[in-house]
Amino acid sequence: MTPTKDITDLEDIKLLVNTFYAKVQKDEFIGPIFNEKIGNRWPEHLEKMYRFWQTILLEVHSYSGSPFPPHKQLPVAKEHFQRWMEIFTETTNSFFKGPLAEEAKLRAQNMAEMFNYKIEYFRNAEKN
Repeated sequence: MTPTKDITDLEDIKLLVNTFYAKVQKDEFIGPIFNEKIGNRWPEHLEKMYRFWQTILLEVHSYSGSPFPPHKQLPVAKEHFQRWMEIFTETTNSFFKGPLAEEAKLRAQNMAEMFNYKIEYFRNAEKN
C-alpha cells in the first residue's frame, strides 16, 4: 500500500508515534536501552512525544521543555541513532507522503545528529 496522505492532525501524529515506538520497544538493538530507561512510563513518554511532534509539525504549541537533558546519560553511540532513524523513516514512509512527512524525517535526522554530537561532547568533557 502506497501512502497518499500527509501528516495533518493529532491523530496522524499519534499513529506515527505509537507505531514507531512499538517498533523501537521490540528492536533488538535499541529496544533494551529505551525499555530500561523508560520502564513502565511508556504512556507518559508517548504523550510527551505527541506534544513534541504536534508542536514541531502542526505548530500547535503543546510541548514545552528541553528534549536533550533526559538523553544526556544514555549509553548510546552513532549506530544507535542510525537505527533509530531507520525505524523512524520506515514508519513515516509506511503511512505518510507529503511536505510534513518530509519535514518530520528531516527534523528527526537533525535531532539524531545533534543528540549524538552532544552526548559525545559531554562524554569527552567528563573524561578530561
